[in-house]
Amino acid sequence: MSDRNPPVVSAAELNERIDTATPHSARFWNYFVGGKDNYEVDRELGDHIREIFPGLADVARTSRQFLGRTVRHLAENEGMRQFLDIGTGLPTADNTHQVAQRAAPDSKIVYVDNDPLVLAHARALLTSTPEGETAYIDADLYEPEAILKAAAETLDLSRPVALVILNTLGHVADHGRACTLVSRLMAGLPSGSHLVISDSTSTSPGMIAASEAYNKSGAVPYHVRTVDEIAQFFDGLDLVEPGIVEVTRWRPDSEGPSGASVSVDAYGGVGRKP
Repeated sequence: MSDRNPPVVSAAELNERIDTATPHSARFWNYFVGGKDNYEVDRELGDHIREIFPGLADVARTSRQFLGRTVRHLAENEGMRQFLDIGTGLPTADNTHQVAQRAAPDSKIVYVDNDPLVLAHARALLTSTPEGETAYIDADLYEPEAILKAAAETLDLSRPVALVILNTLGHVADHGRACTLVSRLMAGLPSGSHLVISDSTSTSPGMIAASEAYNKSGAVPYHVRTVDEIAQFFDGLDLVEPGIVEVTRWRPDSEGPSGASVSVDAYGGVGRKP
């Protein structure tokens, strides 16, 4: 179920595993952040949803920036040197290992996903500084203990780990189950570990309409949640200031177009395990 050194995937095998006739969340999101690893069906859906709710492009862009700021904060200010990134998605600019190792070259990063196209690109995520290390696990969010066991081949789980789950938990239909999965993952990490989560939220009619259109496309559904439901993922943790906020308002670098002045339907936060 897991493979920290993913094999080279042949074109034939890749074609068998990838459904190019149905939109896929990783490819759809890749299109919205300006990537090129997507198909016509993903772009058509993206253009359709952009007509319904143009603000989704801002959600995609600013959520990526949230990743950079939170990882940089954890590496520079919290002394984190181990990161477990679940729901990796397709490689773009400033992936978790790049941000972490830029701040702390000895950082170790483990990526987790179970999408065949992500697997095919996994080797692009396995670059590392000489002092650090990166690994990729082909595994499923619904098997948290298996993820932790595989991650332990690279990370020292007796020392604090930053668990990063961005724009992924919306794929878990039942909110209670999503909370349980997060709790099981955090239970396997020691005191001083951190949790980073962001997801799209049901905070505007436009986002709700966009979510409904996406879910009718045949792609794996994505369920937007309330801000209170996002906050519940952090139950039992000490929230890092400023708490659960729009992703643009979590320690913004500026007040410009990509800063806190932009309001988006995506909330996130960082919590520390006591």
